[in-house]
Amino acid sequence: MIEKINEKHTLYAIELRLEEDRVIEIGKLGTFQFQKGNYIYIGSAKRAILSRLNRHKKPEKVNRWHIDYLRAHCEITKIITYEDTYGECSLAENLRKSKRGTFPIKGFGASDCKCPSHLVFY
Repeated sequence: MIEKINEKHTLYAIELRLEEDRVIEIGKLGTFQFQKGNYIYIGSAKRAILSRLNRHKKPEKVNRWHIDYLRAHCEITKIITYEDTYGECSLAENLRKSKRGTFPIKGFGASDCKCPSHLVFY
């Protein structure tokens, strides 16, 4: 796993690899078909970013966020932190464009904002 972590940053991107197509329930968001491939989850932690990232690294835990449900089925391949220059939604859009990806699940990780998703598939 590649990690580029700066404790002063407040945004992060976790790249995940799903090895086979799966149907996964994502809490109250619903049940979805996930394609085999690579995903990026974009999140934020206003404080204690290391604690948040260490929690996300654990494959088994009490599911609290949308990413927790997906994480149980994926391997983390990379974690990168970012300054909060543009915000979570802009980072998600920029990463989607740079990977030529899509937002596969409307509202994933984005229940507190108006952007399409904080999960990118590429």
